Amino acid sequence: MAQLDIIDKKLLHFLQQDSKQTNKELSNKLNLSVTAVYERIKKLEREGVISKYVALIDKKIVDKGFVTFCSIKLLQHTKNFVVDFEKEVAKLDEVLECYHISGDYDYLLKVLVADMDEFREFMVKKLTSISHIGSTHSTFMINEVKHTTAICI
Repeated sequence: MAQLDIIDKKLLHFLQQDSKQTNKELSNKLNLSVTAVYERIKKLEREGVISKYVALIDKKIVDKGFVTFCSIKLLQHTKNFVVDFEKEVAKLDEVLECYHISGDYDYLLKVLVADMDEFREFMVKKLTSISHIGSTHSTFMINEVKHTTAICI
């Protein structure tokens, strides 16, 4: 695990707010030289603390505002069933997140599509065509109360 000092934590906070800030802007906020900020960012990237930079897209504007959480139960919990399911679900573009969970179900998927019709199409033609699925249970988002990608360090 990487050792993060207070400056690293502040730098990560600023980058999570807006990763397009220049090193000059960050240096002013942190009272460091531009070179020091650059070196800290490179160190955080090398150590895997920063894994990538992305653009966050408004799902409604791109017509993907129908959010569904799908709980999946496998037929069996053998290694082959688990590995096969995970490999197949990773290929589905509609699935933003997939978690292997404990409890009544084995997996929880976060699925984004345009509407109920597109969700039905996804379920019938894609998700349920994956072998080893015993059952599914879907829950639909009514309102997004909180959504963040920022990790408080």
